[in-house]
Amino acid sequence: MSDYRSYMESTQLHNKAKRKRRRHRFLFGILMSAILIIGITAREQIDISQLKNMDVVETISSAVSQFGDRKLPIYSVETSEKKVALSFDAAWGAEDFNNIMDVLEKHDVKVTFFMTGGWVNDNPDCVKALVEKGHELGNHSEHHYDMATISASEQKDEIMKVHDKVKELTGYEMKVFRPPYGSYNNELIDTVYSCDYYPIEWNVDSLDWKDYGVQSIIDTVCNHKDLGCGSIILCHNGAKYTAQALDEMLTKIEAMGYEIVPISGLIMTENYHMDVNGRQIKD
Repeated sequence: MSDYRSYMESTQLHNKAKRKRRRHRFLFGILMSAILIIGITAREQIDISQLKNMDVVETISSAVSQFGDRKLPIYSVETSEKKVALSFDAAWGAEDFNNIMDVLEKHDVKVTFFMTGGWVNDNPDCVKALVEKGHELGNHSEHHYDMATISASEQKDEIMKVHDKVKELTGYEMKVFRPPYGSYNNELIDTVYSCDYYPIEWNVDSLDWKDYGVQSIIDTVCNHKDLGCGSIILCHNGAKYTAQALDEMLTKIEAMGYEIVPISGLIMTENYHMDVNGRQIKD
């Protein structure tokens, strides 16, 4: 994730919460060390609720809640149907957009594009083309901030600004949200659902953002240990080699017997629960 974050920041997508995140990490390290020492010497459990007035409580809670209390976005779906969802994060660039559209049309495949507000501003014709061609539009926040480092009201603003912008431009009501960098906390998950969205991650990363080359993207996706029924695949509209790799990647996935669908064609919207890996399980 750190490599991914560095890559995205190198594209000049701003993160105004950087200083806050550094402060939280520093304080988090101090407090966790203190908790460990107290736990060893006193053999007593620490009640996180006692820390509610402290500035870093959200960071502490997020770390501890991985043992059962953490709220999760959707990483994949448990299903016997041979379906996988293909998604593209669109935060910068549209030079390869038409090539990507041509390949998707060749394979008669519909996918999900998660768009930032900046990308929508810069590429309104692309947004309209996605709707016209039957692809799913997804929300990727207004400014591509680390959503786990901003307040609930700021989170909502980041989501709804893009939502309103796309609705005004196309009439389309987006329903799926992917947090920038894949970064989230319990508060964000609650915010996403309160905005009438589903929070979406991925369980198969193409690593196209690392610019390893065409064959690397194809091999990384098609040979991925987690690729299977209900997988969500992550690609990037603006990555250097993605458009070139897409045709062969889709051909191989289809040869495995998978139907490629947008996110909304895969996830459950009712009667489900999440397992520890963020996999939707039908109740």
